[in-house]
Amino acid sequence: MPNKPNAKKALRQNIKRAAQNLARKKNFREAIKKANKAEDAKKAAEYAREAQKALDKAAKTGVIKKNTAARKLSRLMKKIHAKKK
Repeated sequence: MPNKPNAKKALRQNIKRAAQNLARKKNFREAIKKANKAEDAKKAAEYAREAQKALDKAAKTGVIKKNTAARKLSRLMKKIHAKKK
C-alpha cells in the first residue's frame, strides 16, 4: 500500500483507468463477435458499424493502437463482404 497521498491518488487513478480500458476492450471484442455471427448481410453491416465505432474509440483512447484497429476492421469487413456474395 502506498503511504504518500500522491501515491494513493495515483493508485486510485490506475485502478479506475484499468477498469475503463477493460470495458472498452470488451466492448469492441463483443461488437466484432456480434458482427461475425450475424446471419443476415444487413444485420452484419449494421453490427459492423457498431464495431467500427467501438474500435475507433478504443484506438482514440489508447486501449489499442491505430493500426491494430484498422487491421481488425479490415478483416471484419472482408468477412462481411464475403457474406453478401
